[in-house]
Amino acid sequence: MRRRGLLVAGAGLLGAAALAVVALCLGTGCASPGSGGPSGASTRVGADLSYYAQAIGGHLRMVQAAQPVSQLLADPATPPALRERLLLAQQLRDFAVTALQLPDNASYRRYADLQRPAAVYNVVAAPELSLTLKTWCFPVVGCVGYRGYFSRAPADALAAGLQAQGWETSVYGVPAYSTLGKTQWLGGDPLLNTFLGLPEADLARLLFHELAHQVAYADDDTTFNESYAVAVERIGSALWLQQPGRERARAEAAASDARRSDFRALTQRTRQRLAAVYASGQGEEAQRGAKAAVMAAFRAEYAALKAGPWGGFAGYDGWVQRANNAAFGVQAAYDELVPAFEALYERQGRDFNRFHAEVQGLARLPKAERRSRLLSPS
Repeated sequence: MRRRGLLVAGAGLLGAAALAVVALCLGTGCASPGSGGPSGASTRVGADLSYYAQAIGGHLRMVQAAQPVSQLLADPATPPALRERLLLAQQLRDFAVTALQLPDNASYRRYADLQRPAAVYNVVAAPELSLTLKTWCFPVVGCVGYRGYFSRAPADALAAGLQAQGWETSVYGVPAYSTLGKTQWLGGDPLLNTFLGLPEADLARLLFHELAHQVAYADDDTTFNESYAVAVERIGSALWLQQPGRERARAEAAASDARRSDFRALTQRTRQRLAAVYASGQGEEAQRGAKAAVMAAFRAEYAALKAGPWGGFAGYDGWVQRANNAAFGVQAAYDELVPAFEALYERQGRDFNRFHAEVQGLARLPKAERRSRLLSPS
């Protein structure tokens, strides 16, 4: 399953205030005492500084590797396959501005080959008998339910430490992340080899999703932020595929979307069943037994989908094999409020300017009021 990270940049990377404000902290921002670190203050500060260093260094290396797409397209040495994908990405980027009213800035006008399969690696964790994600809190972006790294080893190390404390964890590669439009002076967010080769519809979804994060962002509300971006990607990609000349991409997307819809429905049912188990008030041993039964049913239903309508498609096998509370918990952040945002888009007459403005207004509200207004519009 495709996941995304969030890497937020603060006011600057250079100068005396850099470490105080740089929020180039993957999936997060700058760590605070509320981030769940070690209890010793000096240990926590050292760990925080190490985290900042890998985040700043990783992002700067990516920025330095990025080249303007216009130069690559003008260079006869650019491989034809890369040239084709860059052209498509620029067409999608223009469509995002003209049709979806997403920001017209430097993002995705440069390209970097990171020589690795993921941009960052995110760690998520949840208790053994709960779907509530562990959060890390940061002064720039608030609290989020994941923590990211530019290389796999420290992500695995954090996950191992959390597992030793009794958490269920998941580590997954993220093909792209957003700096929320805060790094235009560095060239914005670049196109990356980690996602440029995606099928056309998936590339469209990813670009539209990440650009949506530049339009509206609510501190301490991952579900709001991700559900809004998913709504934008779904609506936007459907509009893109409706254009003349996109028949092949439309056919490819139809098969993929059917499987995605089936799997989304299966995981939603499973989350609901797990949530009911954890809210049942039974003792821990009884909950563990019920949880095992729910997970066995989940895998059996998945096997039936593979053997039946999917014709043996195995693209979700890895996710299913590793599925746990952490994996189900983070998936909920991307799905829960999407129908509410799609309904809001319809209420705004399918006008993206009005839709984005409404979401920006919601993002400024306190979390409880924001959720209430979104789910129960007057």
